[in-house]
Amino acid sequence: MTDQNKTSEKPWGGRFSEPTDAFVERFTASVGFDQRLYHHDITGSIAHATMLAKVGVLTDAERDQIIEGLRGVKADIESGAFQWSVSLEDVHMNIEARLTDRIGITGKKLHTGRSRNDQVATDIRLYLRDEIDVIHEELVRLRQGLLDLAEREADTIMPGFTHLQTAQPVTFGHHLMAWYEMLVRDTERLLDCRKRVNIMPLGAAALAGTTYPIDRAYTAELLGFDRPTENSLDSVSDRDFAIEFGSFAALLMTHLSRFSEELVLWTSSQFDFIDLPDRFCTGSSIMPQKKNPDVPELVRGKTGRVNGHLISLLTLMKGQPLAYNKDNQEDKEPLFDMVDTVKGCLKAYADMVPAIEAKADNMRIAAKRGFSTATDLADYLVKKGMPFRDAHEVVGKAVAFGVAEERDLSDMTLEELAVFSDVITADVFDVLTLEGSVQARDHLGGTAPDQVRAAVGRARQSMKTAMKTAVK
Repeated sequence: MTDQNKTSEKPWGGRFSEPTDAFVERFTASVGFDQRLYHHDITGSIAHATMLAKVGVLTDAERDQIIEGLRGVKADIESGAFQWSVSLEDVHMNIEARLTDRIGITGKKLHTGRSRNDQVATDIRLYLRDEIDVIHEELVRLRQGLLDLAEREADTIMPGFTHLQTAQPVTFGHHLMAWYEMLVRDTERLLDCRKRVNIMPLGAAALAGTTYPIDRAYTAELLGFDRPTENSLDSVSDRDFAIEFGSFAALLMTHLSRFSEELVLWTSSQFDFIDLPDRFCTGSSIMPQKKNPDVPELVRGKTGRVNGHLISLLTLMKGQPLAYNKDNQEDKEPLFDMVDTVKGCLKAYADMVPAIEAKADNMRIAAKRGFSTATDLADYLVKKGMPFRDAHEVVGKAVAFGVAEERDLSDMTLEELAVFSDVITADVFDVLTLEGSVQARDHLGGTAPDQVRAAVGRARQSMKTAMKTAVK
């Protein structure tokens, strides 16, 4: 076989006088990782062939032959009978070559009016759209689990923290609803990202469109896209949608990492606020007593790789001139790993959160430490007519006395408290109890148990409405 014959094995080999260097062939190939796009590549090709027949570029018989052949290729891939070739570079050329092997010269007509540039951009959007829908389902499942747990623990008092120091009493349910609010924003970002993912670049060809009378709106309709892209140059070179997904993923993982840090703290013997089921923990190879919160720890650790992938994508795109460049081959591995990581972490959390058991007695004891009702005492004095700054000083002195005596404000006698201000009377103990403190914040967004339950109710209704809208 002559060198010229060897180069002609490549779909683009006609212009070349020598074969690709063996190392370069391996170095530039993407089939090792982009083969996971096979389903979306075939789906896009079926739609493209259908459109070509509609506009008269292919006959109906050719269309049917191509579609039947593509379905056969898909069956081969899914049965494990398909042999991927590095020499064919990527998922697209592997599938096209196998199609031609199956149906002959008609298979070579499939690529009419398109390029690998718009083909891969379409494949990635189809892939990411499907994955976004799966991720959304896991987010909804996690949010539902949080709502159930928050409702169950609406009355469970725990210390609220700032600077990881005891601040004011809250309820466990209220704390969980703070997590929930983060996930609501994550969900909104994900669905907003999906809108920009769901725009079809197919038809942009290499960069300048095509001279064939294609019907891009029809192809977009077949593939479930909202519309075709507007500019052919931008169509093949845009990876904003992947970066936007990466931004969503990094923020979501940052939230899950914060949840994880709290779970790790709360399961420690120093806090002992909650218990995680054994199935989400592991032991030590040397210390028999250990029960390690490996799932939260691993989620916390995986946040770094997702953040790194976002930076990789941003850096990948920052210096590229229009239109397509080979650099863009490097978009897939970070994107694929972000998708896999986010799905895995969400599944773990959606399974684990409903099984969290609160240790209410330990939480209550901790809430009584650290003078958590000091602000309530200051507010009490203000309501009695004292300026807030004066009230702040009075309570500070009372706390200093409590520190010296190793007693909480609620454990002091009326006579001891009255030393600090003569406006303090017996009704002060109504605000110094933990229950009185959380109940006093009976407003929208407050810690009162009824407010927590109301927040859960609003969240459930909002989710129900969102799901109905999505179905429509």
